[in-house]
Amino acid sequence: MGNLIEIVDSLENRISKLLHKYELVKQQNAGLRDEIQKLKSDSESQRDQLKHWEEKFSALKNANAMLGSDKYKRETKLKINALIREIDVCIAQLSE
Repeated sequence: MGNLIEIVDSLENRISKLLHKYELVKQQNAGLRDEIQKLKSDSESQRDQLKHWEEKFSALKNANAMLGSDKYKRETKLKINALIREIDVCIAQLSE
């Protein structure tokens, strides 16, 4: 009978330890989920910022080419030609 009580006490102790470990892992999991969400938000913010700076850089290249720099002149001419084609398509659609 005493042996059975020891086994039950041992099982209760093990179950208690497992439940405690489960709670710790559950808290750690929640913390990691929060961290993942924060990192996703930061990543999205950095992507938006990168896009913003790329647009600014492109505008500066175009302005520089229009001011007489030969470095980005070809890109600017191609962009202007593309805009002219888009305008021509719009005019054609309006005239129909």
